[in-house]
Amino acid sequence: MASLKDVAKLASVSLMTVSRAINNPKKLNKETYKRVKQAIEQLNYVPDLSARKIRGDNSGPCAIGVLALETAMTPFSVELLQAIEKTAQNHGWNTFIVNLFDDKDADHAINTLLSYRPNGIIYTTMGLRKVELPEKLLDKNVVLANCISDSKHLACYIPNDYLGQYQAMQQVIKKGYKKPLCIYLSENTLAGKTRRKAVEQAWLDAGNTLNAIASYHTSPLSDDLAQEYMITVDILKQHCHKKPDFDVLICGNDRIAFVAYQFLLGLGLHIPSDVAILGYDNMVGTGELFYPPLTTVQLPHYEIGEQAALHIIHGKSQKEIIQVASPYLERASL
Repeated sequence: MASLKDVAKLASVSLMTVSRAINNPKKLNKETYKRVKQAIEQLNYVPDLSARKIRGDNSGPCAIGVLALETAMTPFSVELLQAIEKTAQNHGWNTFIVNLFDDKDADHAINTLLSYRPNGIIYTTMGLRKVELPEKLLDKNVVLANCISDSKHLACYIPNDYLGQYQAMQQVIKKGYKKPLCIYLSENTLAGKTRRKAVEQAWLDAGNTLNAIASYHTSPLSDDLAQEYMITVDILKQHCHKKPDFDVLICGNDRIAFVAYQFLLGLGLHIPSDVAILGYDNMVGTGELFYPPLTTVQLPHYEIGEQAALHIIHGKSQKEIIQVASPYLERASL
């Protein structure tokens, strides 16, 4: 890789002149600047921004480092990373992402991230969860996105799962459904517990009793995600003998809804006339491809990424959990 010295030698100028050409070209005459620019292009020279920051030179653009715990591996959270990058670009900032595949062995990823001397760090995860902030990040300018932590008092941007599920359940009740069957995410997940509380509170607030609701949670099978969701079929079989004993299925997420669609349609049932279905997440690129299209709740990944980036860019000082609205999306399944 070409160095600053290589550019200076090819252009027959000093190192200081090359530095001025990169950082303050107005101080050079046109001919000198042209010569340096041609040398840079010929050598494909790229300025070392991290080295500048180590020297205390803040003339280059500011940067946000993203420590992504499993986030980049899923279609659900791609919007979050995209939002961080677009927001940073719109404000003249740079971003770089370091993927972390196991938070129990994070040293290498964190060292890589810190070596670039970012102005702020966004720690983001796939799926809302509680994380333990690595010790090396405790004294850094960190914002959490789609996760919370007890490690340090921090700004945390997370989806408002409770209100999103509560408002969706209000729509279920408004449409006159009386016998919900609920298949939530695992009780070990924040989303599983929060969404169940919201469903039950909305049901009670409407003057109903919990005896009318049949409730289940999936079991976490970390080594077999497909099998975890196929538990949906076993649950549905218990409630579909001659005909379903429920009139609406409340799904912990859109994957559960996807499995349920296949099973119920395979029995010759019609959605929503025989059984209505409510999902959650608005799974990227697929929600409207269900037949009929799936009514669901939008996980606000883009807004979470955008707000987390703006928190750092604008130097916001609040350190609290900020819940981002999760809107209800009505389609034909309810």
